[in-house]
Amino acid sequence: MKQLEGRNIIITGASRGLGVHIARAMWDNRANLLLVARSVGSLNKLKKDLEIASAPGQRIYTVIADLGLTEATEVIIKEAQKVWDRLDGLVNNAGILGPVGPLWKNPWKAWEETIRVNLLAPVALSRACIDWMKKGGQGKIINLSGGGATGSRPNFSAYAVAKTGIVRFTEILAEEVRDLNIQVNSIAPGALNTDMLEIVLKEDPENVGAREYDIALRQKKSGGAPPQRAAQLCVFLASSASDGITGKLISAIWDPWEELPMHIQDLTEGDIYTLRRIIPKERGKEWGDG
Repeated sequence: MKQLEGRNIIITGASRGLGVHIARAMWDNRANLLLVARSVGSLNKLKKDLEIASAPGQRIYTVIADLGLTEATEVIIKEAQKVWDRLDGLVNNAGILGPVGPLWKNPWKAWEETIRVNLLAPVALSRACIDWMKKGGQGKIINLSGGGATGSRPNFSAYAVAKTGIVRFTEILAEEVRDLNIQVNSIAPGALNTDMLEIVLKEDPENVGAREYDIALRQKKSGGAPPQRAAQLCVFLASSASDGITGKLISAIWDPWEELPMHIQDLTEGDIYTLRRIIPKERGKEWGDG
């Protein structure tokens, strides 16, 4: 039996980059999918490609929606409820890089749009799914984090602020729905060679910053992190194998996530894989009361 057999899962940003890999991995594990993206052509092509290898009874649907628009959430949920009576999973993968450069030089509308797509849209979709998942007796919400969530990322303020926000949102929502048998986690997929990388490399190096530009160049040459690893982590978190794991930011590349079911107690009782404040004595300093 495949890990996601019979489960109904929504994936946003499914027509390109990591979204395609997540869709393929979940489809291979027998999930029923509702794929969301702005690109009609790319989304329909992916649907046709996946349907070639469908299992008996397995179904795939598509919704064209722009997550930069407030009405997108209602459109997506309405379409999903037309085809399913139960929702088991939501993968908030859609994202945009947004404006690059010092904050005061960023076009404000572009900054706001980045927050809307990368933070407000996932929050709105998650909010809209809770009651539906509750009625079905279970649910898994997976949020995509990214560069800037766990460390400063100058010249990418909109993207980094949104991704930091999504991690804290994940922690909060996980506690709010803990008693509803709904788990909420975020993942760091690693430095992927996607369209976002190409956008960075096309920018003026001075606008990006010397350090970020050098990192991007080296990433381009190395091939970047394997997206299949992040896709498999999404499968794990959407499956019953991850039951009890919630409110965590998990790295697809660096964390031993296959082993996490053996450490449920440690994960539940402590602050492992969470955002937190570092006090002086944790860095060997004698000043500060903490």
